[in-house]
Amino acid sequence: MSATMTAARPGAAPRVRVRASDAAARAAVEEKLTVAGLRPAQAPDPSARDVLVAVGDTADGAIEACRAALPGGGERRLVVVADALSRHGVSRALRAGARAVLLSAEATPARLAAAVHSAHRGEGRLSHLALTCLLNGSSERPAPGRRPGTSALTARQLDVLRLMADGYGNEAIAQTLRCSKHTVKNVIYELMAQLQVHNRAHAVAHAVRTGLI
Repeated sequence: MSATMTAARPGAAPRVRVRASDAAARAAVEEKLTVAGLRPAQAPDPSARDVLVAVGDTADGAIEACRAALPGGGERRLVVVADALSRHGVSRALRAGARAVLLSAEATPARLAAAVHSAHRGEGRLSHLALTCLLNGSSERPAPGRRPGTSALTARQLDVLRLMADGYGNEAIAQTLRCSKHTVKNVIYELMAQLQVHNRAHAVAHAVRTGLI
């Protein structure tokens, strides 16, 4: 919630640029940033103070896509968004100056905004999955929402679950996802039934323990 509020304050939003090898992936990330109140810059006058969001199938691919735009020397404000993460990829992103690394599946508008603001302030912000990947050396290309005895959660259910974990209430979730509160209530009811949990706190705790978010 705090990241969205920060982005909304006049003059507080950093200038953001998006680089990706795939035009569709770039457009998707730019749309999420715009929803969060961070309109990507298009003018051909990059600054070392810009936050650069690099998007790719892997962290290595994201770094390659933005290599030409990376400032030489000094402090870098880089955010990496990748469809799949590996220990090597996360390590390379950090060595390249990444302040935040996110998996595409968990990159909601709110989380992207939080990562951009952290990078702008020079702070580090690794997602749970990126940190797990770095520590365990595992390769992550998630099939989210899986649990024995349940079907996969939908993308909308996962978005709602992540926002619940970030402390959003139903009204704030509805505003972020551009839907009605009635829809949010229905989605929460459905995901709780699929996860076999009894309340919001239980749903979030289960999602964290099992790596859904």
